[in-house]
Amino acid sequence: MLRYITIPVTAFQQNCSIVWCDETLQAAVIDPGGDLDLLLAEIRRHGLTLTQIWQTHAHIDHAGGTAELASRLKLPIIGPHRADQFWIEGLPEQSKMFGFPHADAFTPTRWLVDGDTVTVGHCTLQVRHCPGHTPGHVVFHSPEIGRAFVGDVLFAGSIGRTDFPQGDQGTLIASIVQRLWPMGDATVFIPGHGPESTFGRERQNNPYVGGT
Repeated sequence: MLRYITIPVTAFQQNCSIVWCDETLQAAVIDPGGDLDLLLAEIRRHGLTLTQIWQTHAHIDHAGGTAELASRLKLPIIGPHRADQFWIEGLPEQSKMFGFPHADAFTPTRWLVDGDTVTVGHCTLQVRHCPGHTPGHVVFHSPEIGRAFVGDVLFAGSIGRTDFPQGDQGTLIASIVQRLWPMGDATVFIPGHGPESTFGRERQNNPYVGGT
């Protein structure tokens, strides 16, 4: 069965999740934006073997530590969608702009598209392409445990910003309605910032997408 812990990292308190198969103890890290020593200490504390990096999108708080972690441990980088390549290439400039430690650009080992799957140990998650916050944003869904790791697509009570280059609010709302809601009201989502919620709660109460 898939298990996970979520650790806020960087000054932006980005929710970095470590997911693992409880049979093999093989793990993946989703969006290692920074504070790599903290993340690696948690991985050791749980007795896990980190085998890959999964990337929802390439904003600095989600991807600032990706190149360093991949280089340090010789890990493959899985995701995001190729439409975020310009964000990846701009990571060094993003790090300067937002006062982050220097972040290198990277080339994903594998780009993701809608309908793909990713696997860690014996656990498989579904990939949905959910553009709007960034054009190449992806989401990882585990029907097995009723969880979705949604990055900055949706938050408890809010949605992702769309005022960055190639962001679009109409596209983002369509992604939420067409690709997140079908996962089911009971699905708990882990957002890129802030507390977990359920899709059902957001469908009722979120001021941006409630009633959709």
